[in-house]
Amino acid sequence: MHRAALVPVLACALVLPCAGGAGPAPATPVRLIAIGDFGVGGRAERSFGAAVRRFEAGNPADALVSLGDSDYTERPEAFHENWEASFGWLAAAGVEVAGVLGNHDVRVDRGRYEYDELEMPNRFYRSTIGPVELYLLDSTSVDSAQTAWLRRALSRSKARWRIAVFHHPAFTCGTYRSHSGVVARWVPLLERYRVRLVLSGHDHNYQRFAPRRGVRYVVHGGGGTRRYGLQRCPSSYPRRVAARLEQGFLYVVIRGARLDGFAVDSAGRRTDHFAFTG
Repeated sequence: MHRAALVPVLACALVLPCAGGAGPAPATPVRLIAIGDFGVGGRAERSFGAAVRRFEAGNPADALVSLGDSDYTERPEAFHENWEASFGWLAAAGVEVAGVLGNHDVRVDRGRYEYDELEMPNRFYRSTIGPVELYLLDSTSVDSAQTAWLRRALSRSKARWRIAVFHHPAFTCGTYRSHSGVVARWVPLLERYRVRLVLSGHDHNYQRFAPRRGVRYVVHGGGGTRRYGLQRCPSSYPRRVAARLEQGFLYVVIRGARLDGFAVDSAGRRTDHFAFTG
């Protein structure tokens, strides 16, 4: 299982020199696949799930992260069937799952019927993978309780890498624009507590923005079959440095002090790359 590789060999990698005086072993990577707005069901979703599976077979992942709108059918039974047909392979591949809710997910039972497949203990929560902490938030309800939890969790964090995940982007220039609640309540916390990367969906395209006060915002809502056009960004936004209309997903690899991120299309081609240190 890929996740097992995250357990460090303490005597060699973290404390003592490795045998032969070769120095510390290379840091074990943490690898994430992030998919957004994919829950269309039927043949289209199965095809997308197969594309992710083919990519993961050659590019192992420790976790698959859903960026929201995992189900457009608004029928729990259909969601379970579509998920199993499209992503039922994840467990056998050793890939864990972490999800957030999108605006379509909450239309039935506030999305609770998805918690099992998306391995969600609550509508917002934290997940730790090695040196990486994921803060998985419910942007369909940017309320005071959730914001207070986020402030406490970030202020107490000792993690080297902090990544926030929520459906509605802080910045996007397509069919949608900024989510006012996210910008007013969460963006100041993300900047204050050194969150390095923010992943969102909702706009059915791929967009990557230049850092804003140390935070990089990436949007990928291209998991389904319908794409949303790109527009010019307001001058108040961070500069958009990449934008594409394609079906695909994100692949993020964190190794030691370096993060590499890739936009990947459904054919497995890496169509954009960004990297930074932390």
